[in-house]
Amino acid sequence: MFVPEITVETLIEAPATEIWNVIEDIAGHVNWMDDAVAIHFVGNQQLGIGTVFACETRIGPFKLVDRMEITEWADGRTIGITHEGLVSGSGNFILTEMGKGQTKFTWDESLNFPFWMGGPFRNFFGKQILGRVWAQNLKNLKTLIEEGRPTDQPSEIQL
Repeated sequence: MFVPEITVETLIEAPATEIWNVIEDIAGHVNWMDDAVAIHFVGNQQLGIGTVFACETRIGPFKLVDRMEITEWADGRTIGITHEGLVSGSGNFILTEMGKGQTKFTWDESLNFPFWMGGPFRNFFGKQILGRVWAQNLKNLKTLIEEGRPTDQPSEIQL
């Protein structure tokens, strides 16, 4: 079965350590991810490999709760996760210092969507929709870091 690769990137005017300080706070992802409604940890661990959490996600009329586990954690560089639930797959946040206080933030995901989310075209449409949502999320993160202010999150993402 075709599982789409989704990649979005942005250049942030900040060193990787400053960006890492924001993204290592998994619970704080709701402050810059428009699709993340809430994050609930399973157990006491909240960072590093083995951290497990349920992420309530909402995109348009679709509401999901996915179980996620952190599978890779390289301080200041990478966070890798697996998704289990209606949407399954894996993903990475990768920080690459570009010099002069700039860092490229790359978000890669390989996801499989349930059949009821678009029938045989579900992965194609899922890739298109999530690519747009995640590009906006990276704009939100860029604003949060560069301007030091939270973004105004919509109550619901429109498709």
